[in-house]
Amino acid sequence: MSRSKTFPYVFILPSVLLFVVFILYPIISSFVLSFQTSNGGEISFAGLANYERLLHDEIFWKALKNTFIIFIFQVPIMLFLGLILATVLNNKLLKWKGFFRVGFYLPAVTSLVAYSLLFSIMLQDSGLINNLLSYIGIGPIPWLSSASWSKVSIILAMIWRWTGYNMVIYLAALQNIPEDTYEAADMDGAGKIRQFFSITIPQLKPVILFTAILSTIGTLQLFDEPFNLTKGGPADSTMTLGLYIYQNGFKYFDFSYASAVAYVVVIIVAVLSFLQFKFTGADKK
Repeated sequence: MSRSKTFPYVFILPSVLLFVVFILYPIISSFVLSFQTSNGGEISFAGLANYERLLHDEIFWKALKNTFIIFIFQVPIMLFLGLILATVLNNKLLKWKGFFRVGFYLPAVTSLVAYSLLFSIMLQDSGLINNLLSYIGIGPIPWLSSASWSKVSIILAMIWRWTGYNMVIYLAALQNIPEDTYEAADMDGAGKIRQFFSITIPQLKPVILFTAILSTIGTLQLFDEPFNLTKGGPADSTMTLGLYIYQNGFKYFDFSYASAVAYVVVIIVAVLSFLQFKFTGADKK
């Protein structure tokens, strides 16, 4: 092989090595680890024992339930709000569009830990939110100490942070829709709401699917918010799959079982992504 043909491979070699060492190897290693067990420091093959253990693990099922509750409420609300904001901020008549776009996107670039701690302070019994609610006659809400309200707190925090992120993606896609389409709809007497549901949403269908899959993956891996806001409590009411993996791996040092839980999450993500493609018709050519 001539030097001209081998030279490109020299340039991609560092990237390939980094991919193999830091991505491919950990994936394969954790998959193998999920079929092993550690007893007294000795690792031995355990077959499907870790996966069978999942079937009888009440905390795992509770974490799965909590994750899906957050997913079902948070993802649709966040994506819909992001789409509404993108549509409004794409209006040519709106002034200070740059300011509003930056303002709504800023939460997405804040530190996960910093914003989670900020919400934990604001949502305390005597925090800013309850103080504001008291002025309109609403009593203190146990945002972080109630099983139901703690889920609401996590959902609100995630919506605040990620809505602007999806808004920017939708905004970029909206700018590729020809203005002639909306002008023709105006001439036919279609109002703004009709245009939104008949033009905007159908035109953005591939982008909405893309953000839905990204949001699904992110929510099923949810860790930072429950860890910093509630530590999975009260009584495991905000225990998520991501937090449960962390606890098994780095609190109880049961990396084999944590790997098994992680690969169950991989399977769930794959199934949900397939269903999203199937029901939206994105797999049709």
